[in-house]
Amino acid sequence: MSTIAETIEIRLNGDAKRIAAGLTVAALLRELGLEPQLVVVEHNREILERSRYDATPVRAGDVLELVHFVGGG
Repeated sequence: MSTIAETIEIRLNGDAKRIAAGLTVAALLRELGLEPQLVVVEHNREILERSRYDATPVRAGDVLELVHFVGGG
């Protein structure tokens, strides 16, 4: 029995990144410490509606671009 969690490789903002297998977009954002309401996600060259973050799995080879909005003045 293996104790090493299965990982997959994706491209995140242009860089190769290994993440746990089985995550949804929403779960990935949480893992990255990002608030889903403040992030726009491009998933495989298409803007993903926020209402679909929980239902969209992240698979090996996926390409994600994240734009995180921050407040300030």
